[in-house]
Amino acid sequence: MPPSPPLSSASSSSAASASGSSPSRRRTSPPLHSTLQREDFDEVLESEVFVDVNRLRKYARHGIPDEIRGEVWKYLLGVEKPDRSNEFTQRRARYEAYQEIDKENVEVSKRVRGEVTRYLMRTKKDAQLDPHTVPAIFEAVICAYINCNNHVEYSPALIPACAPFVITMKNDCDVYSCFERLANVLYESSQESNINKRVAQFLSYFRTLMPELYNYFEEEDLDVGEWASSWLRYLLSKELPVPSVLSLWDVYFAMPDYMDFHPFVCLAILKHLKDSLEDLEQSEIRSMLLRLPKMNISRIVSQACNIRSEIQARYNISMSPRS
Repeated sequence: MPPSPPLSSASSSSAASASGSSPSRRRTSPPLHSTLQREDFDEVLESEVFVDVNRLRKYARHGIPDEIRGEVWKYLLGVEKPDRSNEFTQRRARYEAYQEIDKENVEVSKRVRGEVTRYLMRTKKDAQLDPHTVPAIFEAVICAYINCNNHVEYSPALIPACAPFVITMKNDCDVYSCFERLANVLYESSQESNINKRVAQFLSYFRTLMPELYNYFEEEDLDVGEWASSWLRYLLSKELPVPSVLSLWDVYFAMPDYMDFHPFVCLAILKHLKDSLEDLEQSEIRSMLLRLPKMNISRIVSQACNIRSEIQARYNISMSPRS
């Protein structure tokens, strides 16, 4: 793989990446995936001419090794191009474009710092992020995105949506490029007409598939719109533990349109937690729905595929395979 371009004016994290080392933002942990799977990914990533993204998608659906997740995500999100003939030039252009973006925004910066502090306290065991280095990364990336997209208002939910990229990427530029791709998709799907339609459809499916749980939520006077809207808007980045978010997004980024599949994952989670939820009272239900427990994402995705097939049969609608 061609070396990264020299980054003489980069931030410390970008400079570290250019020199071949990654910044100290995450403590290392033992690999969770088999050597064979890692070798499968390496074979694709080490191709000198063309990276077979279709093969990466196939492998990613079964999980990506932690140490190469960021590299694979860049290809799945279209940040890195499969044709490697101009790889060095494209990386330099992307880096230089990022450096030119205004990252100063006093109002947003203050809010980002406060929310990052809360996020790090809440996720310190799972995210394993360095509290001394990562706040500046969040601040630069989110301010850059807001400054480039004046139509987007800052939301605290941008922090957990950005965090998986901070965890997995080696420099600010890559964090920004990947976050921008996702944030644009989330913004479009979160527009009032879109999100209202998606929530209504989701609740219809929920009522049809799990009427007892749906009715129990109503009996407990639970604000279904509160948690359902959050679940659907931000791909569960706020609610799931960090390892589960990373595993889920491995699957999502391997799909051509993960936003269409996401509601079925949400339904699968409800089905998985049904017995536990029915033993709880309103405040306890709300707490669980807003802070979900760690779960087996492979099983959840498999259940989501089954639910999608059931919905397709019940509603007599056409849904192209997504996983």
